[in-house]
Amino acid sequence: MTRVPTPVRAPRRLAAKKPVQRSGAVAPKVPLETDAPPIEVAGLRSQFGDRVIHDDLDLVVNSGEVLGVVGGSGTGKSVLLNSILGLKEPDGGSIKLFGRDRSEMNEADLEDVERRTGVLFQSGALFSALTVRDNVSAPLLEHTGLSRDEADAVADLKIALVGLPPVAGDLKPAELSGGMRKRAGLARALALDPDLLFLDEPTAGLDPIGAAAFDELIRDLTRDLKLTVFMITHDLDSLYAITDRVAVLADKKIVAVQPVRELEESSHPWIKEYFLGPRGRAAQSAASGGAE
Repeated sequence: MTRVPTPVRAPRRLAAKKPVQRSGAVAPKVPLETDAPPIEVAGLRSQFGDRVIHDDLDLVVNSGEVLGVVGGSGTGKSVLLNSILGLKEPDGGSIKLFGRDRSEMNEADLEDVERRTGVLFQSGALFSALTVRDNVSAPLLEHTGLSRDEADAVADLKIALVGLPPVAGDLKPAELSGGMRKRAGLARALALDPDLLFLDEPTAGLDPIGAAAFDELIRDLTRDLKLTVFMITHDLDSLYAITDRVAVLADKKIVAVQPVRELEESSHPWIKEYFLGPRGRAAQSAASGGAE
């Protein structure tokens, strides 16, 4: 996956910017269109040369929901994520974030959107040469007027928020387990108190116990922090455990957006194979407490 443009920058950017307010103050967010969905994608077309990935794709993500995004290999899940994040320019259609068309945003709008969004990529994308604390404080130093000490204090709070012990702040990514690296990446994604959280295969590489614990963490944080979550995943257990709706990418567009239980009744061939195959039936059974 392409690395996220924010909340992380290269290590040389870790020096705090000159505060634009009093020391320790965080720049106020631009008022939102409170009735606008966090994400609105209309008529999206994505292509690489002659290869069309998306054609007339529509998707609306509602405020406060956990939306799972699934699709077969090559359907463009990563391309959709990158387009929403602004890492790939659409070849057609429009993308609105918080009611504002991305193509019409000025520099202040883009900065505001970056501060309202957090991203956890599959690999965690932590800087290997930095401690966990320095990784988490990086977006705070980049986007706020906090001093180094203040940013470190906030970073320690975020590290605790995701269930890591205090000692984790002094460790480097290579010294963490896979599950701890996921949590450290999540702490960094939450550093700026975002409204919108993007998760790319958050449970990939975790054992079943670790994956279930991470699902529970996401569910609790979504509720407590009132987050909207856009989650790409292949993990059927996660879809049943924490999503409000699931968007299915097939045939170059979103072919369904429904709660997972309703998707079980779909007649679309790929959806039937995905949710009613052996792994789908096992996830259904687990979500129902083991009863078929």
